[in-house]
Amino acid sequence: MQSSHDKKLEKLDPFYRRSLSKQKTSAEIINEARNALRTVRTERPFTPREDQRKLFGPASSRTADNRPPSSFSLHASSFESSDSRPISGTRLSPLELKPKVLASLSKEDEASVSFPKPPVDPVKIRRVSSARARLFKASSQGSLLPDKIFHLDESKKRLKSEDTIITGDSSVKINGICLTELNSVGHFNSHNPQLTHDGDINETNEQAILKGKATSTAAHLRSGGDPTKRRARASSCLVSTNKNTLESNKEVQRNLEEIETETETEEEEAFWSTRILPVLHELEKEDNIENFCAACTQLHQALEEGSMLGKRFKKRSVLLKTLYKLVDVGSDLLSLKLAKIILALKVSGKNLLNVCKLIFKISRSEKNDSLIQNDSILDSLLEVLRVEDLHTNNEAFLYCMGAIKFISGNPRFLNEMISKGAVEILLHLMKQINENMRKSGTCSSNSGHLLVQMTATMRNLVDIPLARCKLLNNSALPELCGVMEQYANDKDVCTNIARILSKLSSCHDCCAALADYSRCYALFLSLINQYEKKQDLVVRIVFILGNLTAKNNQAREQFSKEKGCITTLLSLFNTYYEMDLNSTKKMDDEEEKNKKHKQPSEVEDVLIKVIRVLANISIHPSIGAALAANQQVVALLVTTLEYKSIDECEELVINATATINNLSFYQVKNSIIQDRKLRIAELLLKLLMSSNMDGILEAVRVFGNLSQYDEICDFIVQKNVYKFMIALLDAKHQDICFSACGVLLNLTVDKDKRVILKEGGGIKKLVDCLRDFGPTDWQLACLVCKTLWNYSENVPNPSSCFGDEDTNALLVLLSSFLDEELALDYSFDRELRDYHKLYWETEFKPVAQQLLKRIQSHHTFLEPLPIPSF
Repeated sequence: MQSSHDKKLEKLDPFYRRSLSKQKTSAEIINEARNALRTVRTERPFTPREDQRKLFGPASSRTADNRPPSSFSLHASSFESSDSRPISGTRLSPLELKPKVLASLSKEDEASVSFPKPPVDPVKIRRVSSARARLFKASSQGSLLPDKIFHLDESKKRLKSEDTIITGDSSVKINGICLTELNSVGHFNSHNPQLTHDGDINETNEQAILKGKATSTAAHLRSGGDPTKRRARASSCLVSTNKNTLESNKEVQRNLEEIETETETEEEEAFWSTRILPVLHELEKEDNIENFCAACTQLHQALEEGSMLGKRFKKRSVLLKTLYKLVDVGSDLLSLKLAKIILALKVSGKNLLNVCKLIFKISRSEKNDSLIQNDSILDSLLEVLRVEDLHTNNEAFLYCMGAIKFISGNPRFLNEMISKGAVEILLHLMKQINENMRKSGTCSSNSGHLLVQMTATMRNLVDIPLARCKLLNNSALPELCGVMEQYANDKDVCTNIARILSKLSSCHDCCAALADYSRCYALFLSLINQYEKKQDLVVRIVFILGNLTAKNNQAREQFSKEKGCITTLLSLFNTYYEMDLNSTKKMDDEEEKNKKHKQPSEVEDVLIKVIRVLANISIHPSIGAALAANQQVVALLVTTLEYKSIDECEELVINATATINNLSFYQVKNSIIQDRKLRIAELLLKLLMSSNMDGILEAVRVFGNLSQYDEICDFIVQKNVYKFMIALLDAKHQDICFSACGVLLNLTVDKDKRVILKEGGGIKKLVDCLRDFGPTDWQLACLVCKTLWNYSENVPNPSSCFGDEDTNALLVLLSSFLDEELALDYSFDRELRDYHKLYWETEFKPVAQQLLKRIQSHHTFLEPLPIPSF
């Protein structure tokens, strides 16, 4: 009969972690500590640095025809002068002029009705500015135009002094241009003053003028001449069509916005004359780059001091025209200083695009990184992304973001970018794009181009812990997955996000947050199926899945519930297995020799990551049992060991062996591992004969599980594998000694095989292991004691069994190890000391006491003790 303690020792402790509500035993704690070494790990896929800075790298899926250029010419003529005009302080609504038929016309009036007059002489137009010329031209087609812009006080006085010209419904002529007069109800719009026949403005609009809301449209009405003729000339304007009126109104509105309405104070005029104008004159006459740059720095400081940055600066047009001309100088340093001022003046439209292109062009050269850093161009670029409208400036955002991407490639900029809010700005833009996509239901190619730059920048930023923290706090992971889902057909976007997630999932907190986003598993499987042969993308997705399933049992379960998950992994493995076979056939002997001991190829890297996912999910009890019974999965692993040696690809062979070790734990009836255990044992012999200690350790671990079968024990004896296990006890490698001792323990269950411990000094090596590792590894010490217990069964005299020297050594060691004060190392921290003590008390102490008692009493009464699975 076996005691209750002996029966307890027969229970198999799994190598995986179970979520138990009860307090864990010390054995379970030690097992977990040892099992942490069993996690199948791998390197994150390597992303080579691009030789040239471009919007889209050489691996981009975009062709040259469907992507914006990275190279272009840019000159002063590229900028538009219209943007250099200051904007109006009041935004006017479109004019709504409708022809009105006069209530009654006399015969004289009817005779005097005439057709609209042609535009005025171009010579007159050239006498005014281009903006006013357009207004003047539009006025000839029936639109109301100011003949002259007055200051508020002057305009008010002038209008007050005018006399009434005409009463009732009529038309008036301003500067020789016919206009239809509004009736008492009609008006231009709510923002424009009504004209009375004496040229005055009614009381309501007079107040609006005093408030500065309509000063740009105050007009000087000229009276004089025969009122009857004026009435006749005015009535000729009635034949103008609504279409022409609306078109001209749009022209009027656009150009009215370009006219500055605010008056310039004496202080501003003085500041301009004394501080700004001299610098502009200097810029026009200088021909030295250093002087140009110094003048630009002085100009920016002066504009900032005088609060003249932005759009509402009266002489902004003069300033911008001067700056645009200097672009042709061709100096990168000067261009950066010009760009900084131009952006500070809040240009828009084509000019915003061109200045972003200018900075992009300069940032393409790494040698300019120091110039960019010194001039704080990063602040200006981030400000563009922060305040400008994404929809209307999409192309400008593209080149602005491209420049930021280049800058982020330099590690010196990363902390600065993060501190200035780059992460938050990128996330805000990403959310905008996601929202626009959901509303429109279509993926814009321009948004896709922009997302490539944004995600490439974010990929660089996540190397910094603070950036990862910001992304986590702002719920960036679901947002990134959302972009991936929306732009699943854009490989460049998906690849960049996969690179981001591969970095983030290597961080524990980020990995846990991603695992909680349940939709990610189906998304990743879908992308694997869609881009199966796109190695750079799938290898990262599978790496992410490996990270998610490495330490999270819920993630393993969630992934396994996705439809077709194992089928997708097997299909991916078979695809790259065929690729690897074909590439090996093409390789000659010299190339194959050179390949050994090198980094895995891209194809091998995919195989490594796929097997890692299988190893990790097999830790889940139900999934592991199902995989052990899966013919295709086991065939995949066996095939890997058959066609690939550890010298050719170490990581692939070790991962495959570790997965077999995990599956060999599950002793289910329909286990394919059990069916093919002898074939597996033969393949493991190759690994044992190698010089790779990691490979040897994995092979010994598998033998530890398989040696619970009689057929494998016979194989170990027939092939002299046991001699190798005894030799490994001298390895001074704690884990190898543990695994080798486990195999020997399983062998000693069979009475006929216990004699093998006498060969090669097996007993002495076991005693040495107990002495060397006992105080620091009670799990290993317990295995040694169990093995010696089995070996000494039914031996009347321990000295004849162990020998006098080893018997005395055991008596001393066991006595000292059973003394708590001597056995436990109190230098450990409290937590480690507690579970060492717990394991010592519950596992090692009972076995050691019985072994010591046997040696001392020269009696045996217990049956052999089996090895726990590991």
